[in-house]
Order: sequence, then C-alpha cells, then structure tokens
Amino acid sequence: MRVLDGEKTLIRIFLGDSDKWHHVPLDRALLERLRREGFAGATVIRGVAGFGAASVIHTAHVLDLSSDLPVVIEVVDDAEHVDKLLPVLDEMLSGSALVTIEKVRVLRYGPAKASK
Repeated sequence: MRVLDGEKTLIRIFLGDSDKWHHVPLDRALLERLRREGFAGATVIRGVAGFGAASVIHTAHVLDLSSDLPVVIEVVDDAEHVDKLLPVLDEMLSGSALVTIEKVRVLRYGPAKASK
C-alpha cells in the first residue's frame, strides 16, 4: 500500500459518459490504466446534469434523458505520478474533455479497516 500525506496534487478529468477509448467507456479505460500505472487511487463520479463548451445541457431528467451525462474522474497523487498522468491524458482524451489540476493537502489516506 502506498502512503499519501501532506501536499499532493488533485487532477479532475471532466468528460461525457458516451466517450470511448477503443470501444470501451473512457472512464473505465482511464480507471484501469491508472491502476496499472500504480496510482494511489481514483474515483469516478457520475453527474445527473451538466453542460460544457458547446452549452448543451445534458440531464438525467426523464423528460429530456441525455445519452451523454457528465462524468468526473478525481485522482490525488504525488508529483511523480502526475507527471506520468499528463502523457496518458494526451493519448486518451479527445478535445471535448476538461482537465484541472490543483494542490491539495491530504489529511488521511489508507485502506478500509476490516470489520469484526
């Protein structure tokens, strides 16, 4: 298990759930790639509504059900892993994705405690 504490970097990757990488949902392909590359962890968050550069609203509302709901992948890791991530994103993301990077302070990170 890797240990994360102190100042780290948070990368948020915004994309649509219809985005693909070699016929695989892009969020799943990125998650698998990050795991293979040894990242500390990543979380995929599915949005219920949103809009992007084209200003088209995508929503899960029944009356205007969209096939391209927003997805955010959050990754927190050290500078070494962030440097490895940027070329991966250049390779896998289309022009419609948004990537943000910010410094964060990790207070606690570790595996779940076993239940008794």
